[in-house]
Amino acid sequence: MVKVGEQAPDFELLDQDRKPKKLAELKGKKVVLAFFPGAFTSVCTKEMCAFRDGMSRFNELDAIVLGISVNDPFTLKAFAEQNKLNFTLLSDYMREVSRRYGGVHEDFIGMKGYSVAKRAVFVLDRQGIVRYAWVSDNPLEEPSYDEVKRVLERIN
Repeated sequence: MVKVGEQAPDFELLDQDRKPKKLAELKGKKVVLAFFPGAFTSVCTKEMCAFRDGMSRFNELDAIVLGISVNDPFTLKAFAEQNKLNFTLLSDYMREVSRRYGGVHEDFIGMKGYSVAKRAVFVLDRQGIVRYAWVSDNPLEEPSYDEVKRVLERIN
């Protein structure tokens, strides 16, 4: 798992429009990486909508929010459209980035061989250093949105 104080590992993933996005392209911006288990599930929908509803504050803090799940780009596009999400969703369909950052739930909900990202949030400063890391083994637990904003307020 990626830890506070470490350089965030770079990655390239497809967004909901199947366009490649690299983390390195965001140097100079504060970044919130919000890993979630699956589109169209109740807690994940609630979480992504909470980030959507807080985007004015994230924008004031000059922060980019990226939602990351193992869903394919087509599913993420439908999820973003249905929920009017105003930030980019990235598809980690190979599960490599999820494993590197916060881990995955193996055999999720009893489905042998099916893995999903653990719910996790990482806040990166403008140099790409991890300033906050939260990973939950409980897929029903949401992050502290206020804590994420407080960390963003503290970093330049």
